[in-house]
Amino acid sequence: MKVVATNRDLNFKYEVIETFSCGIVLKGTEVKSLRDGKVNLKDGFAVIKNSEVILRNVYISHYDKGNINNVNELRDRKLLLHREEINKLVGKIKIGGYTLIPHKIGFVGQYAKIELSLCKGKKLYDKRETEKKKEAKRKIEQAIKDGRIN
Repeated sequence: MKVVATNRDLNFKYEVIETFSCGIVLKGTEVKSLRDGKVNLKDGFAVIKNSEVILRNVYISHYDKGNINNVNELRDRKLLLHREEINKLVGKIKIGGYTLIPHKIGFVGQYAKIELSLCKGKKLYDKRETEKKKEAKRKIEQAIKDGRIN
């Protein structure tokens, strides 16, 4: 997968349980904007409505050389998943209180694909713990690089 954009806040704000790769339905010049990397996944999320997975709040900007066929940047986009996967997601979301967050978007060959993550929100103390672990790992790597630790 040639990754165009990633959601960097995902691992900080959420605990990732499982990931799914799925297709995305795009219109007109959205594909060209996506190839140019003009996409923002930061506020995006997915909902299941009428047994379809809908992606919301993902910003794909207008194509600069586009025309009247440009569409709304924040429109809802349908995601392409198998029926079994959708049923599995419905069960986990209703029972476990999980949410679907887009992690990566890119191309596999000529097709646009998005990687959805089934996530559970972190509490403030979980975020602090994650930061402490990252800082400790950074210090150890720096010490190894400086030659203080063999």
